[in-house]
Amino acid sequence: MTLKLLRIFTVIVSFFFLTGFVSVFSILGPGVTAITSGNLYKAGAQFIINKHIEKETGKNSLTLIKDEINKNLIKEEIKKNNSLNEDLRKLVEERIKITRQKLENQNLQKLVKKQIIITRSKLNFNNITQ
Repeated sequence: MTLKLLRIFTVIVSFFFLTGFVSVFSILGPGVTAITSGNLYKAGAQFIINKHIEKETGKNSLTLIKDEINKNLIKEEIKKNNSLNEDLRKLVEERIKITRQKLENQNLQKLVKKQIIITRSKLNFNNITQ
């Protein structure tokens, strides 16, 4: 007799898990809550809220929460990347300004040396050093 009940139970349990019959979990969750806490009102409210969320969004409550968390993480990652890109852009602009200033100074020095050479040649001071 026990073996027969065990076989029937095994077939029923395998039916739930192998056929994708997921609605048993929506009843199982509040059932576990009712058994563990002894609060039938809490279990009933949990079941009703889960069904309402599933009816409105097409997702169960856990999937909905997971999707919202992922959206928030993606938004934070985008903000972080934008901040990083902005910092990198400012750093590059600052380095470009410094490089331009150095190049202008080098060009100015070359111009001054050229003017000195021209002036010396005009005044015949080629043999005199500074």
